[in-house]
Amino acid sequence: MQFVIITGLSGAGKSQAMKIMEDIGYYCMDNLPPSLIPKFIDLYIQSKDRIKEVALVVDIRGGKFFNDLFENLDELKADGYEYKILFLDCDDSVLVHRYKELRRPHPLNPQGSIIEGINKERNLLEEVKKKSDYIINTSNFTTGMLKEEIKKLFLEGKEVDNFIVSISSFGYKYGIVIDADLVFDVRFLPNPHYVDELRPMTGNDQKVKDYVMKWNETKVFVDKLTDMIDFLIPFYIKEGKMQLMIAIGCTGGKHRSVTIANYLYEYLKSNGHKVAINHRDSYKRKA
Repeated sequence: MQFVIITGLSGAGKSQAMKIMEDIGYYCMDNLPPSLIPKFIDLYIQSKDRIKEVALVVDIRGGKFFNDLFENLDELKADGYEYKILFLDCDDSVLVHRYKELRRPHPLNPQGSIIEGINKERNLLEEVKKKSDYIINTSNFTTGMLKEEIKKLFLEGKEVDNFIVSISSFGYKYGIVIDADLVFDVRFLPNPHYVDELRPMTGNDQKVKDYVMKWNETKVFVDKLTDMIDFLIPFYIKEGKMQLMIAIGCTGGKHRSVTIANYLYEYLKSNGHKVAINHRDSYKRKA
């Protein structure tokens, strides 16, 4: 079992680190009192489906129990369980800025100055920091940078790709897809609605697909669309984004948007990406 303790200064990014550990396959638990760590391991031993990788966030929120951290970790080591400690640090000026931005008091000095609370916490965590296996200063880190650093430390050369592209077709007459990252309007393409034979069908039907895809403007558009998506995806991944939501819209969400969404789905899938697709409005009513 790979067992990691995540700790460090309040505001330095422990919650974000926990989310990243979850993304790379760790079972994570937040704010576990150190005294419960051995009991947690006992439950792990007794479980049928054993978790191979575990990360626990342990910090000053545990109050007086935090002082027992090394006593409980020594108990684990005596039982043959190895662990690593990841310590998240941050410059005082950056921490003060983060607290002011969120308008939160420091947990160790809720009625006083933020910097006094930070100093108290640094003193309490001094021994933990000295015994930590890894220390990351997050002062100048983006989420993507923190993710890359954690992957270097804990993936040991393994590649974990949880990035997924979700594609949705929609009709503007029913409203835009509100959680979309990228929205493309294909109402400029020739409309099958005005072809009597095609009107009752959707972009899932071969005849509609053939009609939409036969035009030169469609061919140019999908070439430019796929080229841009290929360009953007690595940068979204680099910044730590786990899902990219792409919405393709036409008037009723039945013909053109469905066809183009299906085309993009097949293209990305053939290039090894994890892809999901949803045709939000294709069967709401006759266009």
